Amino acid sequence: MQRGLLSDYFEGVAVKRLSAVEADPKRSHQHEFQGGHLRKLLGDDDRLKIPARFIWLSDEQEAISEDSVVSWYDSRRRQAHRSAEYRLYYYANSVTALMGEGDIFFVAMRPDGTAMIIVTPKDSTIQSQLIYLFGLEQQPDFTFKVKEIPEDQSSRLDFAARYILDELGIDAEEPEADKLDNILEPFGINFPATTDFSKLARDSLTNVNASDNADSVLMAWIEREELLFRRLERLVVADRLRAGFLTNKVPDVDGFISFSLSVQNRRKSRAGKSLEHHVAALFSARKLKFERGVETELRNKPDFLFPGKAAYQDLQFKAEKLTMLGSKSTCKDRWRQVLSEAERITHKHLLTLEPGISENQTDEMRAKKLQLVLPASLHATYREAQRSWLMNVEDFVKLVKDREASD
Repeated sequence: MQRGLLSDYFEGVAVKRLSAVEADPKRSHQHEFQGGHLRKLLGDDDRLKIPARFIWLSDEQEAISEDSVVSWYDSRRRQAHRSAEYRLYYYANSVTALMGEGDIFFVAMRPDGTAMIIVTPKDSTIQSQLIYLFGLEQQPDFTFKVKEIPEDQSSRLDFAARYILDELGIDAEEPEADKLDNILEPFGINFPATTDFSKLARDSLTNVNASDNADSVLMAWIEREELLFRRLERLVVADRLRAGFLTNKVPDVDGFISFSLSVQNRRKSRAGKSLEHHVAALFSARKLKFERGVETELRNKPDFLFPGKAAYQDLQFKAEKLTMLGSKSTCKDRWRQVLSEAERITHKHLLTLEPGISENQTDEMRAKKLQLVLPASLHATYREAQRSWLMNVEDFVKLVKDREASD
């Protein structure tokens, strides 16, 4: 299927490190970003009250966003004898209240003329993800960098890009999503059980064989389910909106809020379950010995335990032949949960779909003897210094196979 382009959502982006004068109200009350380089995006004319969405993203907390406006102007326009000095003025809001000196600032212009102002802590995972999304080069000092988004195949959205757009609250629409309707037809306007939905996604890919490269197979299944889910979600939401939110001609505000929350919660819960279902199907097809969610110590239940609970509880079974795999579609700070899930296993593994996790986090994982496993196509979202340490899915399967063979 044809995929959308990043240029469908953004025309260009600029990134820089915030100075104290730009970010700290104790140092300056001007509420301005120094913006000479932004002329490539905003032009030479003054533009007042550009609609803008401010977003604060960090690794430790939920995103915070607020709609506001920004103004672009030359502060020396009436001083013909002086060179231009462009600034981007902003109003104080809940996002600007959080930013500080050294934070990374992105301003992205959208095709409808609005702006997206994104602020992230220095060296955070979301910073790495945004650098990847916009095709920017990693730079230690983050001096002003501006890039236009090309309207060609180089901006084609891959899985990682769609993942990051979702973090920004942007649904990446697929231009040919209606081609999936015949696959979804048996379910009507209803969500099936997650196990059934994952199986439907796998079965619909008749050209994908589980014996092929594990990384390619897993990503093909996951991406197909993601496309199917988003298409069905749109059909379900559209049907509910047509029905309306009126009770005896009175707006049902509580009903609307409840429905909206159910949509968001379904997305979050489905992603993790989907990954587990496909990983289990892959392991079963490769004839690996494993059990899911069995109890180890202190009621801990690792996602995958190889070869299983009986071997784990048998103290005569060598610990080095045991393998534990956690499965989290997105890590955030939750990766630490897997560290205590199997005390007999010193070196643990964690499979995730999260692109561009920060070096600070992966360094801590290494120190805690936790090996990160990602589909090979996501390795490119990580910095070069991290890639040699990352494990792909095919290598993990081989590791478990080798340990089984040594029994």
